[in-house]
Amino acid sequence: MCKVFDAVNPGQIARCETLIRPYIRRTPVIEIDGADAGLAAGRLSFKLELFQRSGSFKVRGAFANLLTRRAPSAGIVAASGGNHGAAVAYSAMTLKVPARIFVPSVCSPAKAERIREYGAELVVAGERYADALAASEAWAQQTGAMSVHAFDQDETMLGQGTIGIELEEQAPEVDTLLVAVGGGGLIAGIAAWYAGRIKVIGVEPFASPTLTRALGAGRPVDAEAGGLAADSLAPRRVGERVFPIVKTHVHGTLLVTDEAISQAQNVLWRVLRLVAEPGGAAAFAAMLSGAYRPRTGERVAVMISGGNTTAVDFDR
Repeated sequence: MCKVFDAVNPGQIARCETLIRPYIRRTPVIEIDGADAGLAAGRLSFKLELFQRSGSFKVRGAFANLLTRRAPSAGIVAASGGNHGAAVAYSAMTLKVPARIFVPSVCSPAKAERIREYGAELVVAGERYADALAASEAWAQQTGAMSVHAFDQDETMLGQGTIGIELEEQAPEVDTLLVAVGGGGLIAGIAAWYAGRIKVIGVEPFASPTLTRALGAGRPVDAEAGGLAADSLAPRRVGERVFPIVKTHVHGTLLVTDEAISQAQNVLWRVLRLVAEPGGAAAFAAMLSGAYRPRTGERVAVMISGGNTTAVDFDR
């Protein structure tokens, strides 16, 4: 456990931010009146990582890996529900490294198209992320390609943690941050940056409660892996290296229904004209559904983590 905290801490995150800064966007924070979204809360801030390169926060961790590790001639390999694959493919294209991305059949067409668009070789392997991960590990062993893990790797968490640096500068008054959780790399990186200075809360679908199950068991365990956001929030279990950071610095988790996630997508479109994918809207679903109820005067920020989805007519 100590080795994880030695590697993923505010100092290392700050160093990582300096390294990847030329390759990533400083995404905006937008503040709205909660009443605009039908909420009783006062002001609400959104960190808009759907505007990040490759369409999600994942590119931060991808560049952190490629800029701190030496890729062999066999190139790099990654398993992904979609967003990590697009991010690795984009980073590999930028740095001129060959990449092979394994995705499950639940990967959305929009994400698969992005991976191909960035020049990586796309392989569909199995129905869920765990199947794609097993296939990617076999490929790495067979070829010597460098594996870039979607969440359970120090470099990945350091890259995702750079969001915390930006958010603290952009919205220093925030008391609580809601973050969607899949494997946990995003929430672990951000929580490691804040180190308890604000309340960081994970949001998961009832259909894939990976972190909730882990916190209940005291260790990472298998959980259900399905639902509307299965292509980004359903890796079956939270990361082994992620877990000690989350256990120490994350306040807890909230569960939301697929219906609440869909409603969050619709409200983001109606109020802000933002097209968020289901996983990207999941954290906001906790506010809309009442799973999280702020105290009077509490300043809440919400991560909108990705926008890799096909165009949807939310005005129907």
